[in-house]
Amino acid sequence: MENLTAIIKGKQVPKGKVKVSGAKNSATRLLAASLIADEEVRLENFPTELVDANHKFDFIRACGGRVEVNREEETVLVDPALLEDRLLTDYNYPIRTTYLLVPGLLKKSGKAKIPYPGGCKIGDRGYDLHIMVWERLGAKVVEKEEYIEVSAKNGLKAGEIDFPITTIGGTESALICSSIAEGTTIIKNAYISPEVEDLIKFLRTLGVKIKVIGNSFVEVTGKDYLQGSIFQVMPDRIEALTWIVYGVLSKGDITIEDVPFDTMDIPLRHLQEAGIDFYKNSRNIHISPNCLTNGAIQPFELATGTHPGIISDMQPFYVLLGLHADGISRIFDYRYPKRLKYCEELIKMYPDKIDWETGKITTKGSKNMVPIGSTVVSTDLRGSMALVLGALLAEGESTIKKVEMALRGYNNLQEKLKKLGVDINIED
Repeated sequence: MENLTAIIKGKQVPKGKVKVSGAKNSATRLLAASLIADEEVRLENFPTELVDANHKFDFIRACGGRVEVNREEETVLVDPALLEDRLLTDYNYPIRTTYLLVPGLLKKSGKAKIPYPGGCKIGDRGYDLHIMVWERLGAKVVEKEEYIEVSAKNGLKAGEIDFPITTIGGTESALICSSIAEGTTIIKNAYISPEVEDLIKFLRTLGVKIKVIGNSFVEVTGKDYLQGSIFQVMPDRIEALTWIVYGVLSKGDITIEDVPFDTMDIPLRHLQEAGIDFYKNSRNIHISPNCLTNGAIQPFELATGTHPGIISDMQPFYVLLGLHADGISRIFDYRYPKRLKYCEELIKMYPDKIDWETGKITTKGSKNMVPIGSTVVSTDLRGSMALVLGALLAEGESTIKKVEMALRGYNNLQEKLKKLGVDINIED
């Protein structure tokens, strides 16, 4: 699905319930990690409609693996028994985390040919750290025109991996690779986000011994035979925040189900400090038109960074909040300071209300702010979803080009909006 366009009529007010799906940034990693198992793996609460996940399904099947998807039950069954490295006629798979497919293929064939990582263009995202992981564990890497080839005919061997920067992708790659390496691998300067914790829990169910010391030192003892597993994907914290922000700004009346409170303490605290008084129980949050304690969102300053703080993927939704706050707000992004491209599109809906420079976005908000229906182009996943929300809040009709970027991260987006009484039209 490429070059999709969304036609959205603004001023639609949501009402009803919406369930948070399994986390994209966990599910797609667990899918790749399941390929190192020697028995079947069943992943539950899996966001089966995600574009990224479906590209991975296709690649696994092309390499001989069996993937059975039950979209009603939101489960995925993976049988990697017949998985093998194959020379494919096409390596055009737009998956950013292709490097995580390497360990399963190495285990089965001693060689892996994977597509070059694709996905969002946010700053400079290379794959040099993944090459470092493979080479530290004894593999050879050759970069060819169509694909990256990684080989380890005698299997991976334990080693020491010391990341020069904190990296989620590198940590995930190191964890999965070291799970099939002979001996005990040391990983230093690891980044243990909630989704990485989910991956560690999953690998342990396969029989891998993983010891985490502090929040950045990990010991992994690889194992030759890995059992199957039935595993529940954690709920998506970024999707949960998206629905909360939409409910507040739309003055809707919605209940967001399956909110992962244990991973969202600081992001939710910032919402409360901005004057948003939501109702919650152990699993759900209810947003209603009277959730603003002073009748308006209070302006704020915050900085995104790493977990447990507000992560960079959440940045566009706090920008939206700032645009509707009663005054000037400032959002700083130190982790991805160039995550700004979407602002060039969002300002079309909010003329003269956003200023930005490297690492900093300033919003000139108003409690009576109403965006203008516009034609905009998606630039990245979360920025695309911010444009969708802006369009839903706007006066008039908006056209969002390349809206497939939002669909990459939001499971059953159209269907969920429809259950809230909100219609968007997506066309090829």
